[in-house]
Amino acid sequence: MTHDPKKSDRNWSEELTVTGQELVERIKKLVAEGNVRRLIIRKPDGDSLLEIPLTAGVVAGGAVTIMAPVLAALGALAALLTEFRIEVIRTDQPDREDDD
Repeated sequence: MTHDPKKSDRNWSEELTVTGQELVERIKKLVAEGNVRRLIIRKPDGDSLLEIPLTAGVVAGGAVTIMAPVLAALGALAALLTEFRIEVIRTDQPDREDDD
């Protein structure tokens, strides 16, 4: 049976509120989880500041290294605002080992 990712992968989102000091560390943790497709950084009033698309299944260490310039920009943003909202769009992929 052929795995069709468009039909069996399920996307869902959640929203987190973090302080400016927590922003960069929280983003690093989310990237390391591996099932995050997109991060949207918002001001407390809901205006979008930055959208970060991520490739599902990226090796965590490599993803954090590639994102170094983005993390530096987030650090600068964190100095300007005291609170942020992070919309996390995730994907749930079925276990491919069970398809044997």
